[in-house]
Amino acid sequence: MNMVSIRMTILFLFAGFLLGPLAAQDSTFRGEKIRFQKDIREYLVRDSVQPPPKQSILFIGSSIFRRWTTLTDDMAPLPVFNRAFGGSRTHDVLYYMDKIVFPYEPKLIFYYCGSNDAGGSVPANKVVNNIKDFFERVEQRLPETKIFFVSVNRSPQRIAKWPGIDSINAMIQAYCRQSAKRQYIDVNIALFDRTGKPRYDLYLDDQLHFKEESYKEFTRIIKPIVAKEWTALHPPSER
Repeated sequence: MNMVSIRMTILFLFAGFLLGPLAAQDSTFRGEKIRFQKDIREYLVRDSVQPPPKQSILFIGSSIFRRWTTLTDDMAPLPVFNRAFGGSRTHDVLYYMDKIVFPYEPKLIFYYCGSNDAGGSVPANKVVNNIKDFFERVEQRLPETKIFFVSVNRSPQRIAKWPGIDSINAMIQAYCRQSAKRQYIDVNIALFDRTGKPRYDLYLDDQLHFKEESYKEFTRIIKPIVAKEWTALHPPSER
């Protein structure tokens, strides 16, 4: 075994040490099975080798963000990094906050999660409560941080779940209006044509996840918001 392999083995063991006590405390969280330990361990290993800059811009949530592989290039030169994982639900993101949110002390957080909850018929109120819990934990620990909720997608695969998705989006949009540190971003407007039909050309065969072109649409909507907020935090005269 060469030195690189030895080093990576040690790092994985160290990450397991960090994650192990967390997962060992109980096997469930809020009545749901604890999942995605492997994904989180990989992030911890990566952070131990090359941690992202603190007080930058965090994207977190489920596979819709995780599959945004061009995020860094799409948002350049803005200092973004991605910690979305698996097919996570809102309780999963809550569970791992201490590991993959707070250590980075992000100034801006872009959050996408809830579609897997809706797809699993989790009641909208429960999903919204988990999202609010995420927001409020951030507001307590990082009071200067602003959080952006990216709307839950109304994907063709989950057309039967649209009423619940619409309820989640509406409740979180209203919630975001209550604080200047929260903002709701609607990306569904880019996913439908002028007649109100889904743009099937943006989806993979599963009619749930997105093609690369979809992320260009996301970039068109989200990047100006990221740039505006980052510039407000770092005006040219202070650079």
